[in-house]
Amino acid sequence: MKLKPYSLGVLLLTLLAPATLSSAPALAAPVVATPVPQSHSADVIGRFLTGFYGEHGPTPHDRKTRVSQLLKDKQEESPDADVLLCARSEPQQIVVGPVTVAPSAGVGWATVTTHWDAGLTDTFTAYVRLDSQPIRVDDVICAG
Repeated sequence: MKLKPYSLGVLLLTLLAPATLSSAPALAAPVVATPVPQSHSADVIGRFLTGFYGEHGPTPHDRKTRVSQLLKDKQEESPDADVLLCARSEPQQIVVGPVTVAPSAGVGWATVTTHWDAGLTDTFTAYVRLDSQPIRVDDVICAG
């Protein structure tokens, strides 16, 4: 019997068909998507920062649990200053300004104003990563 040139391909497909069919269910298994982290809105960040800073600064518990490792390291390097307040003492009042969110940068921030004796004020910027879970202060940049 003389084989036609295309018959070898048909023969191979016939031989491979059972293996292909038996492995088809494995190939058709559902793909589990990795959940996309929730992105904090400007409103959520504003409420978080207002609660975090309160009237006079973050509580010891908040300093341990709601701050990034970066800020904890900065605080260790600056024992004479409070890196979360950009100060050396406790302010009389703290006001968190409007929050800006930059989704492409993955960060939100607000200017925080501290009020001191004799009507003096100072400002700094507090940053929050949009995907932080739980939400926490990621960095603080002092104005001066």
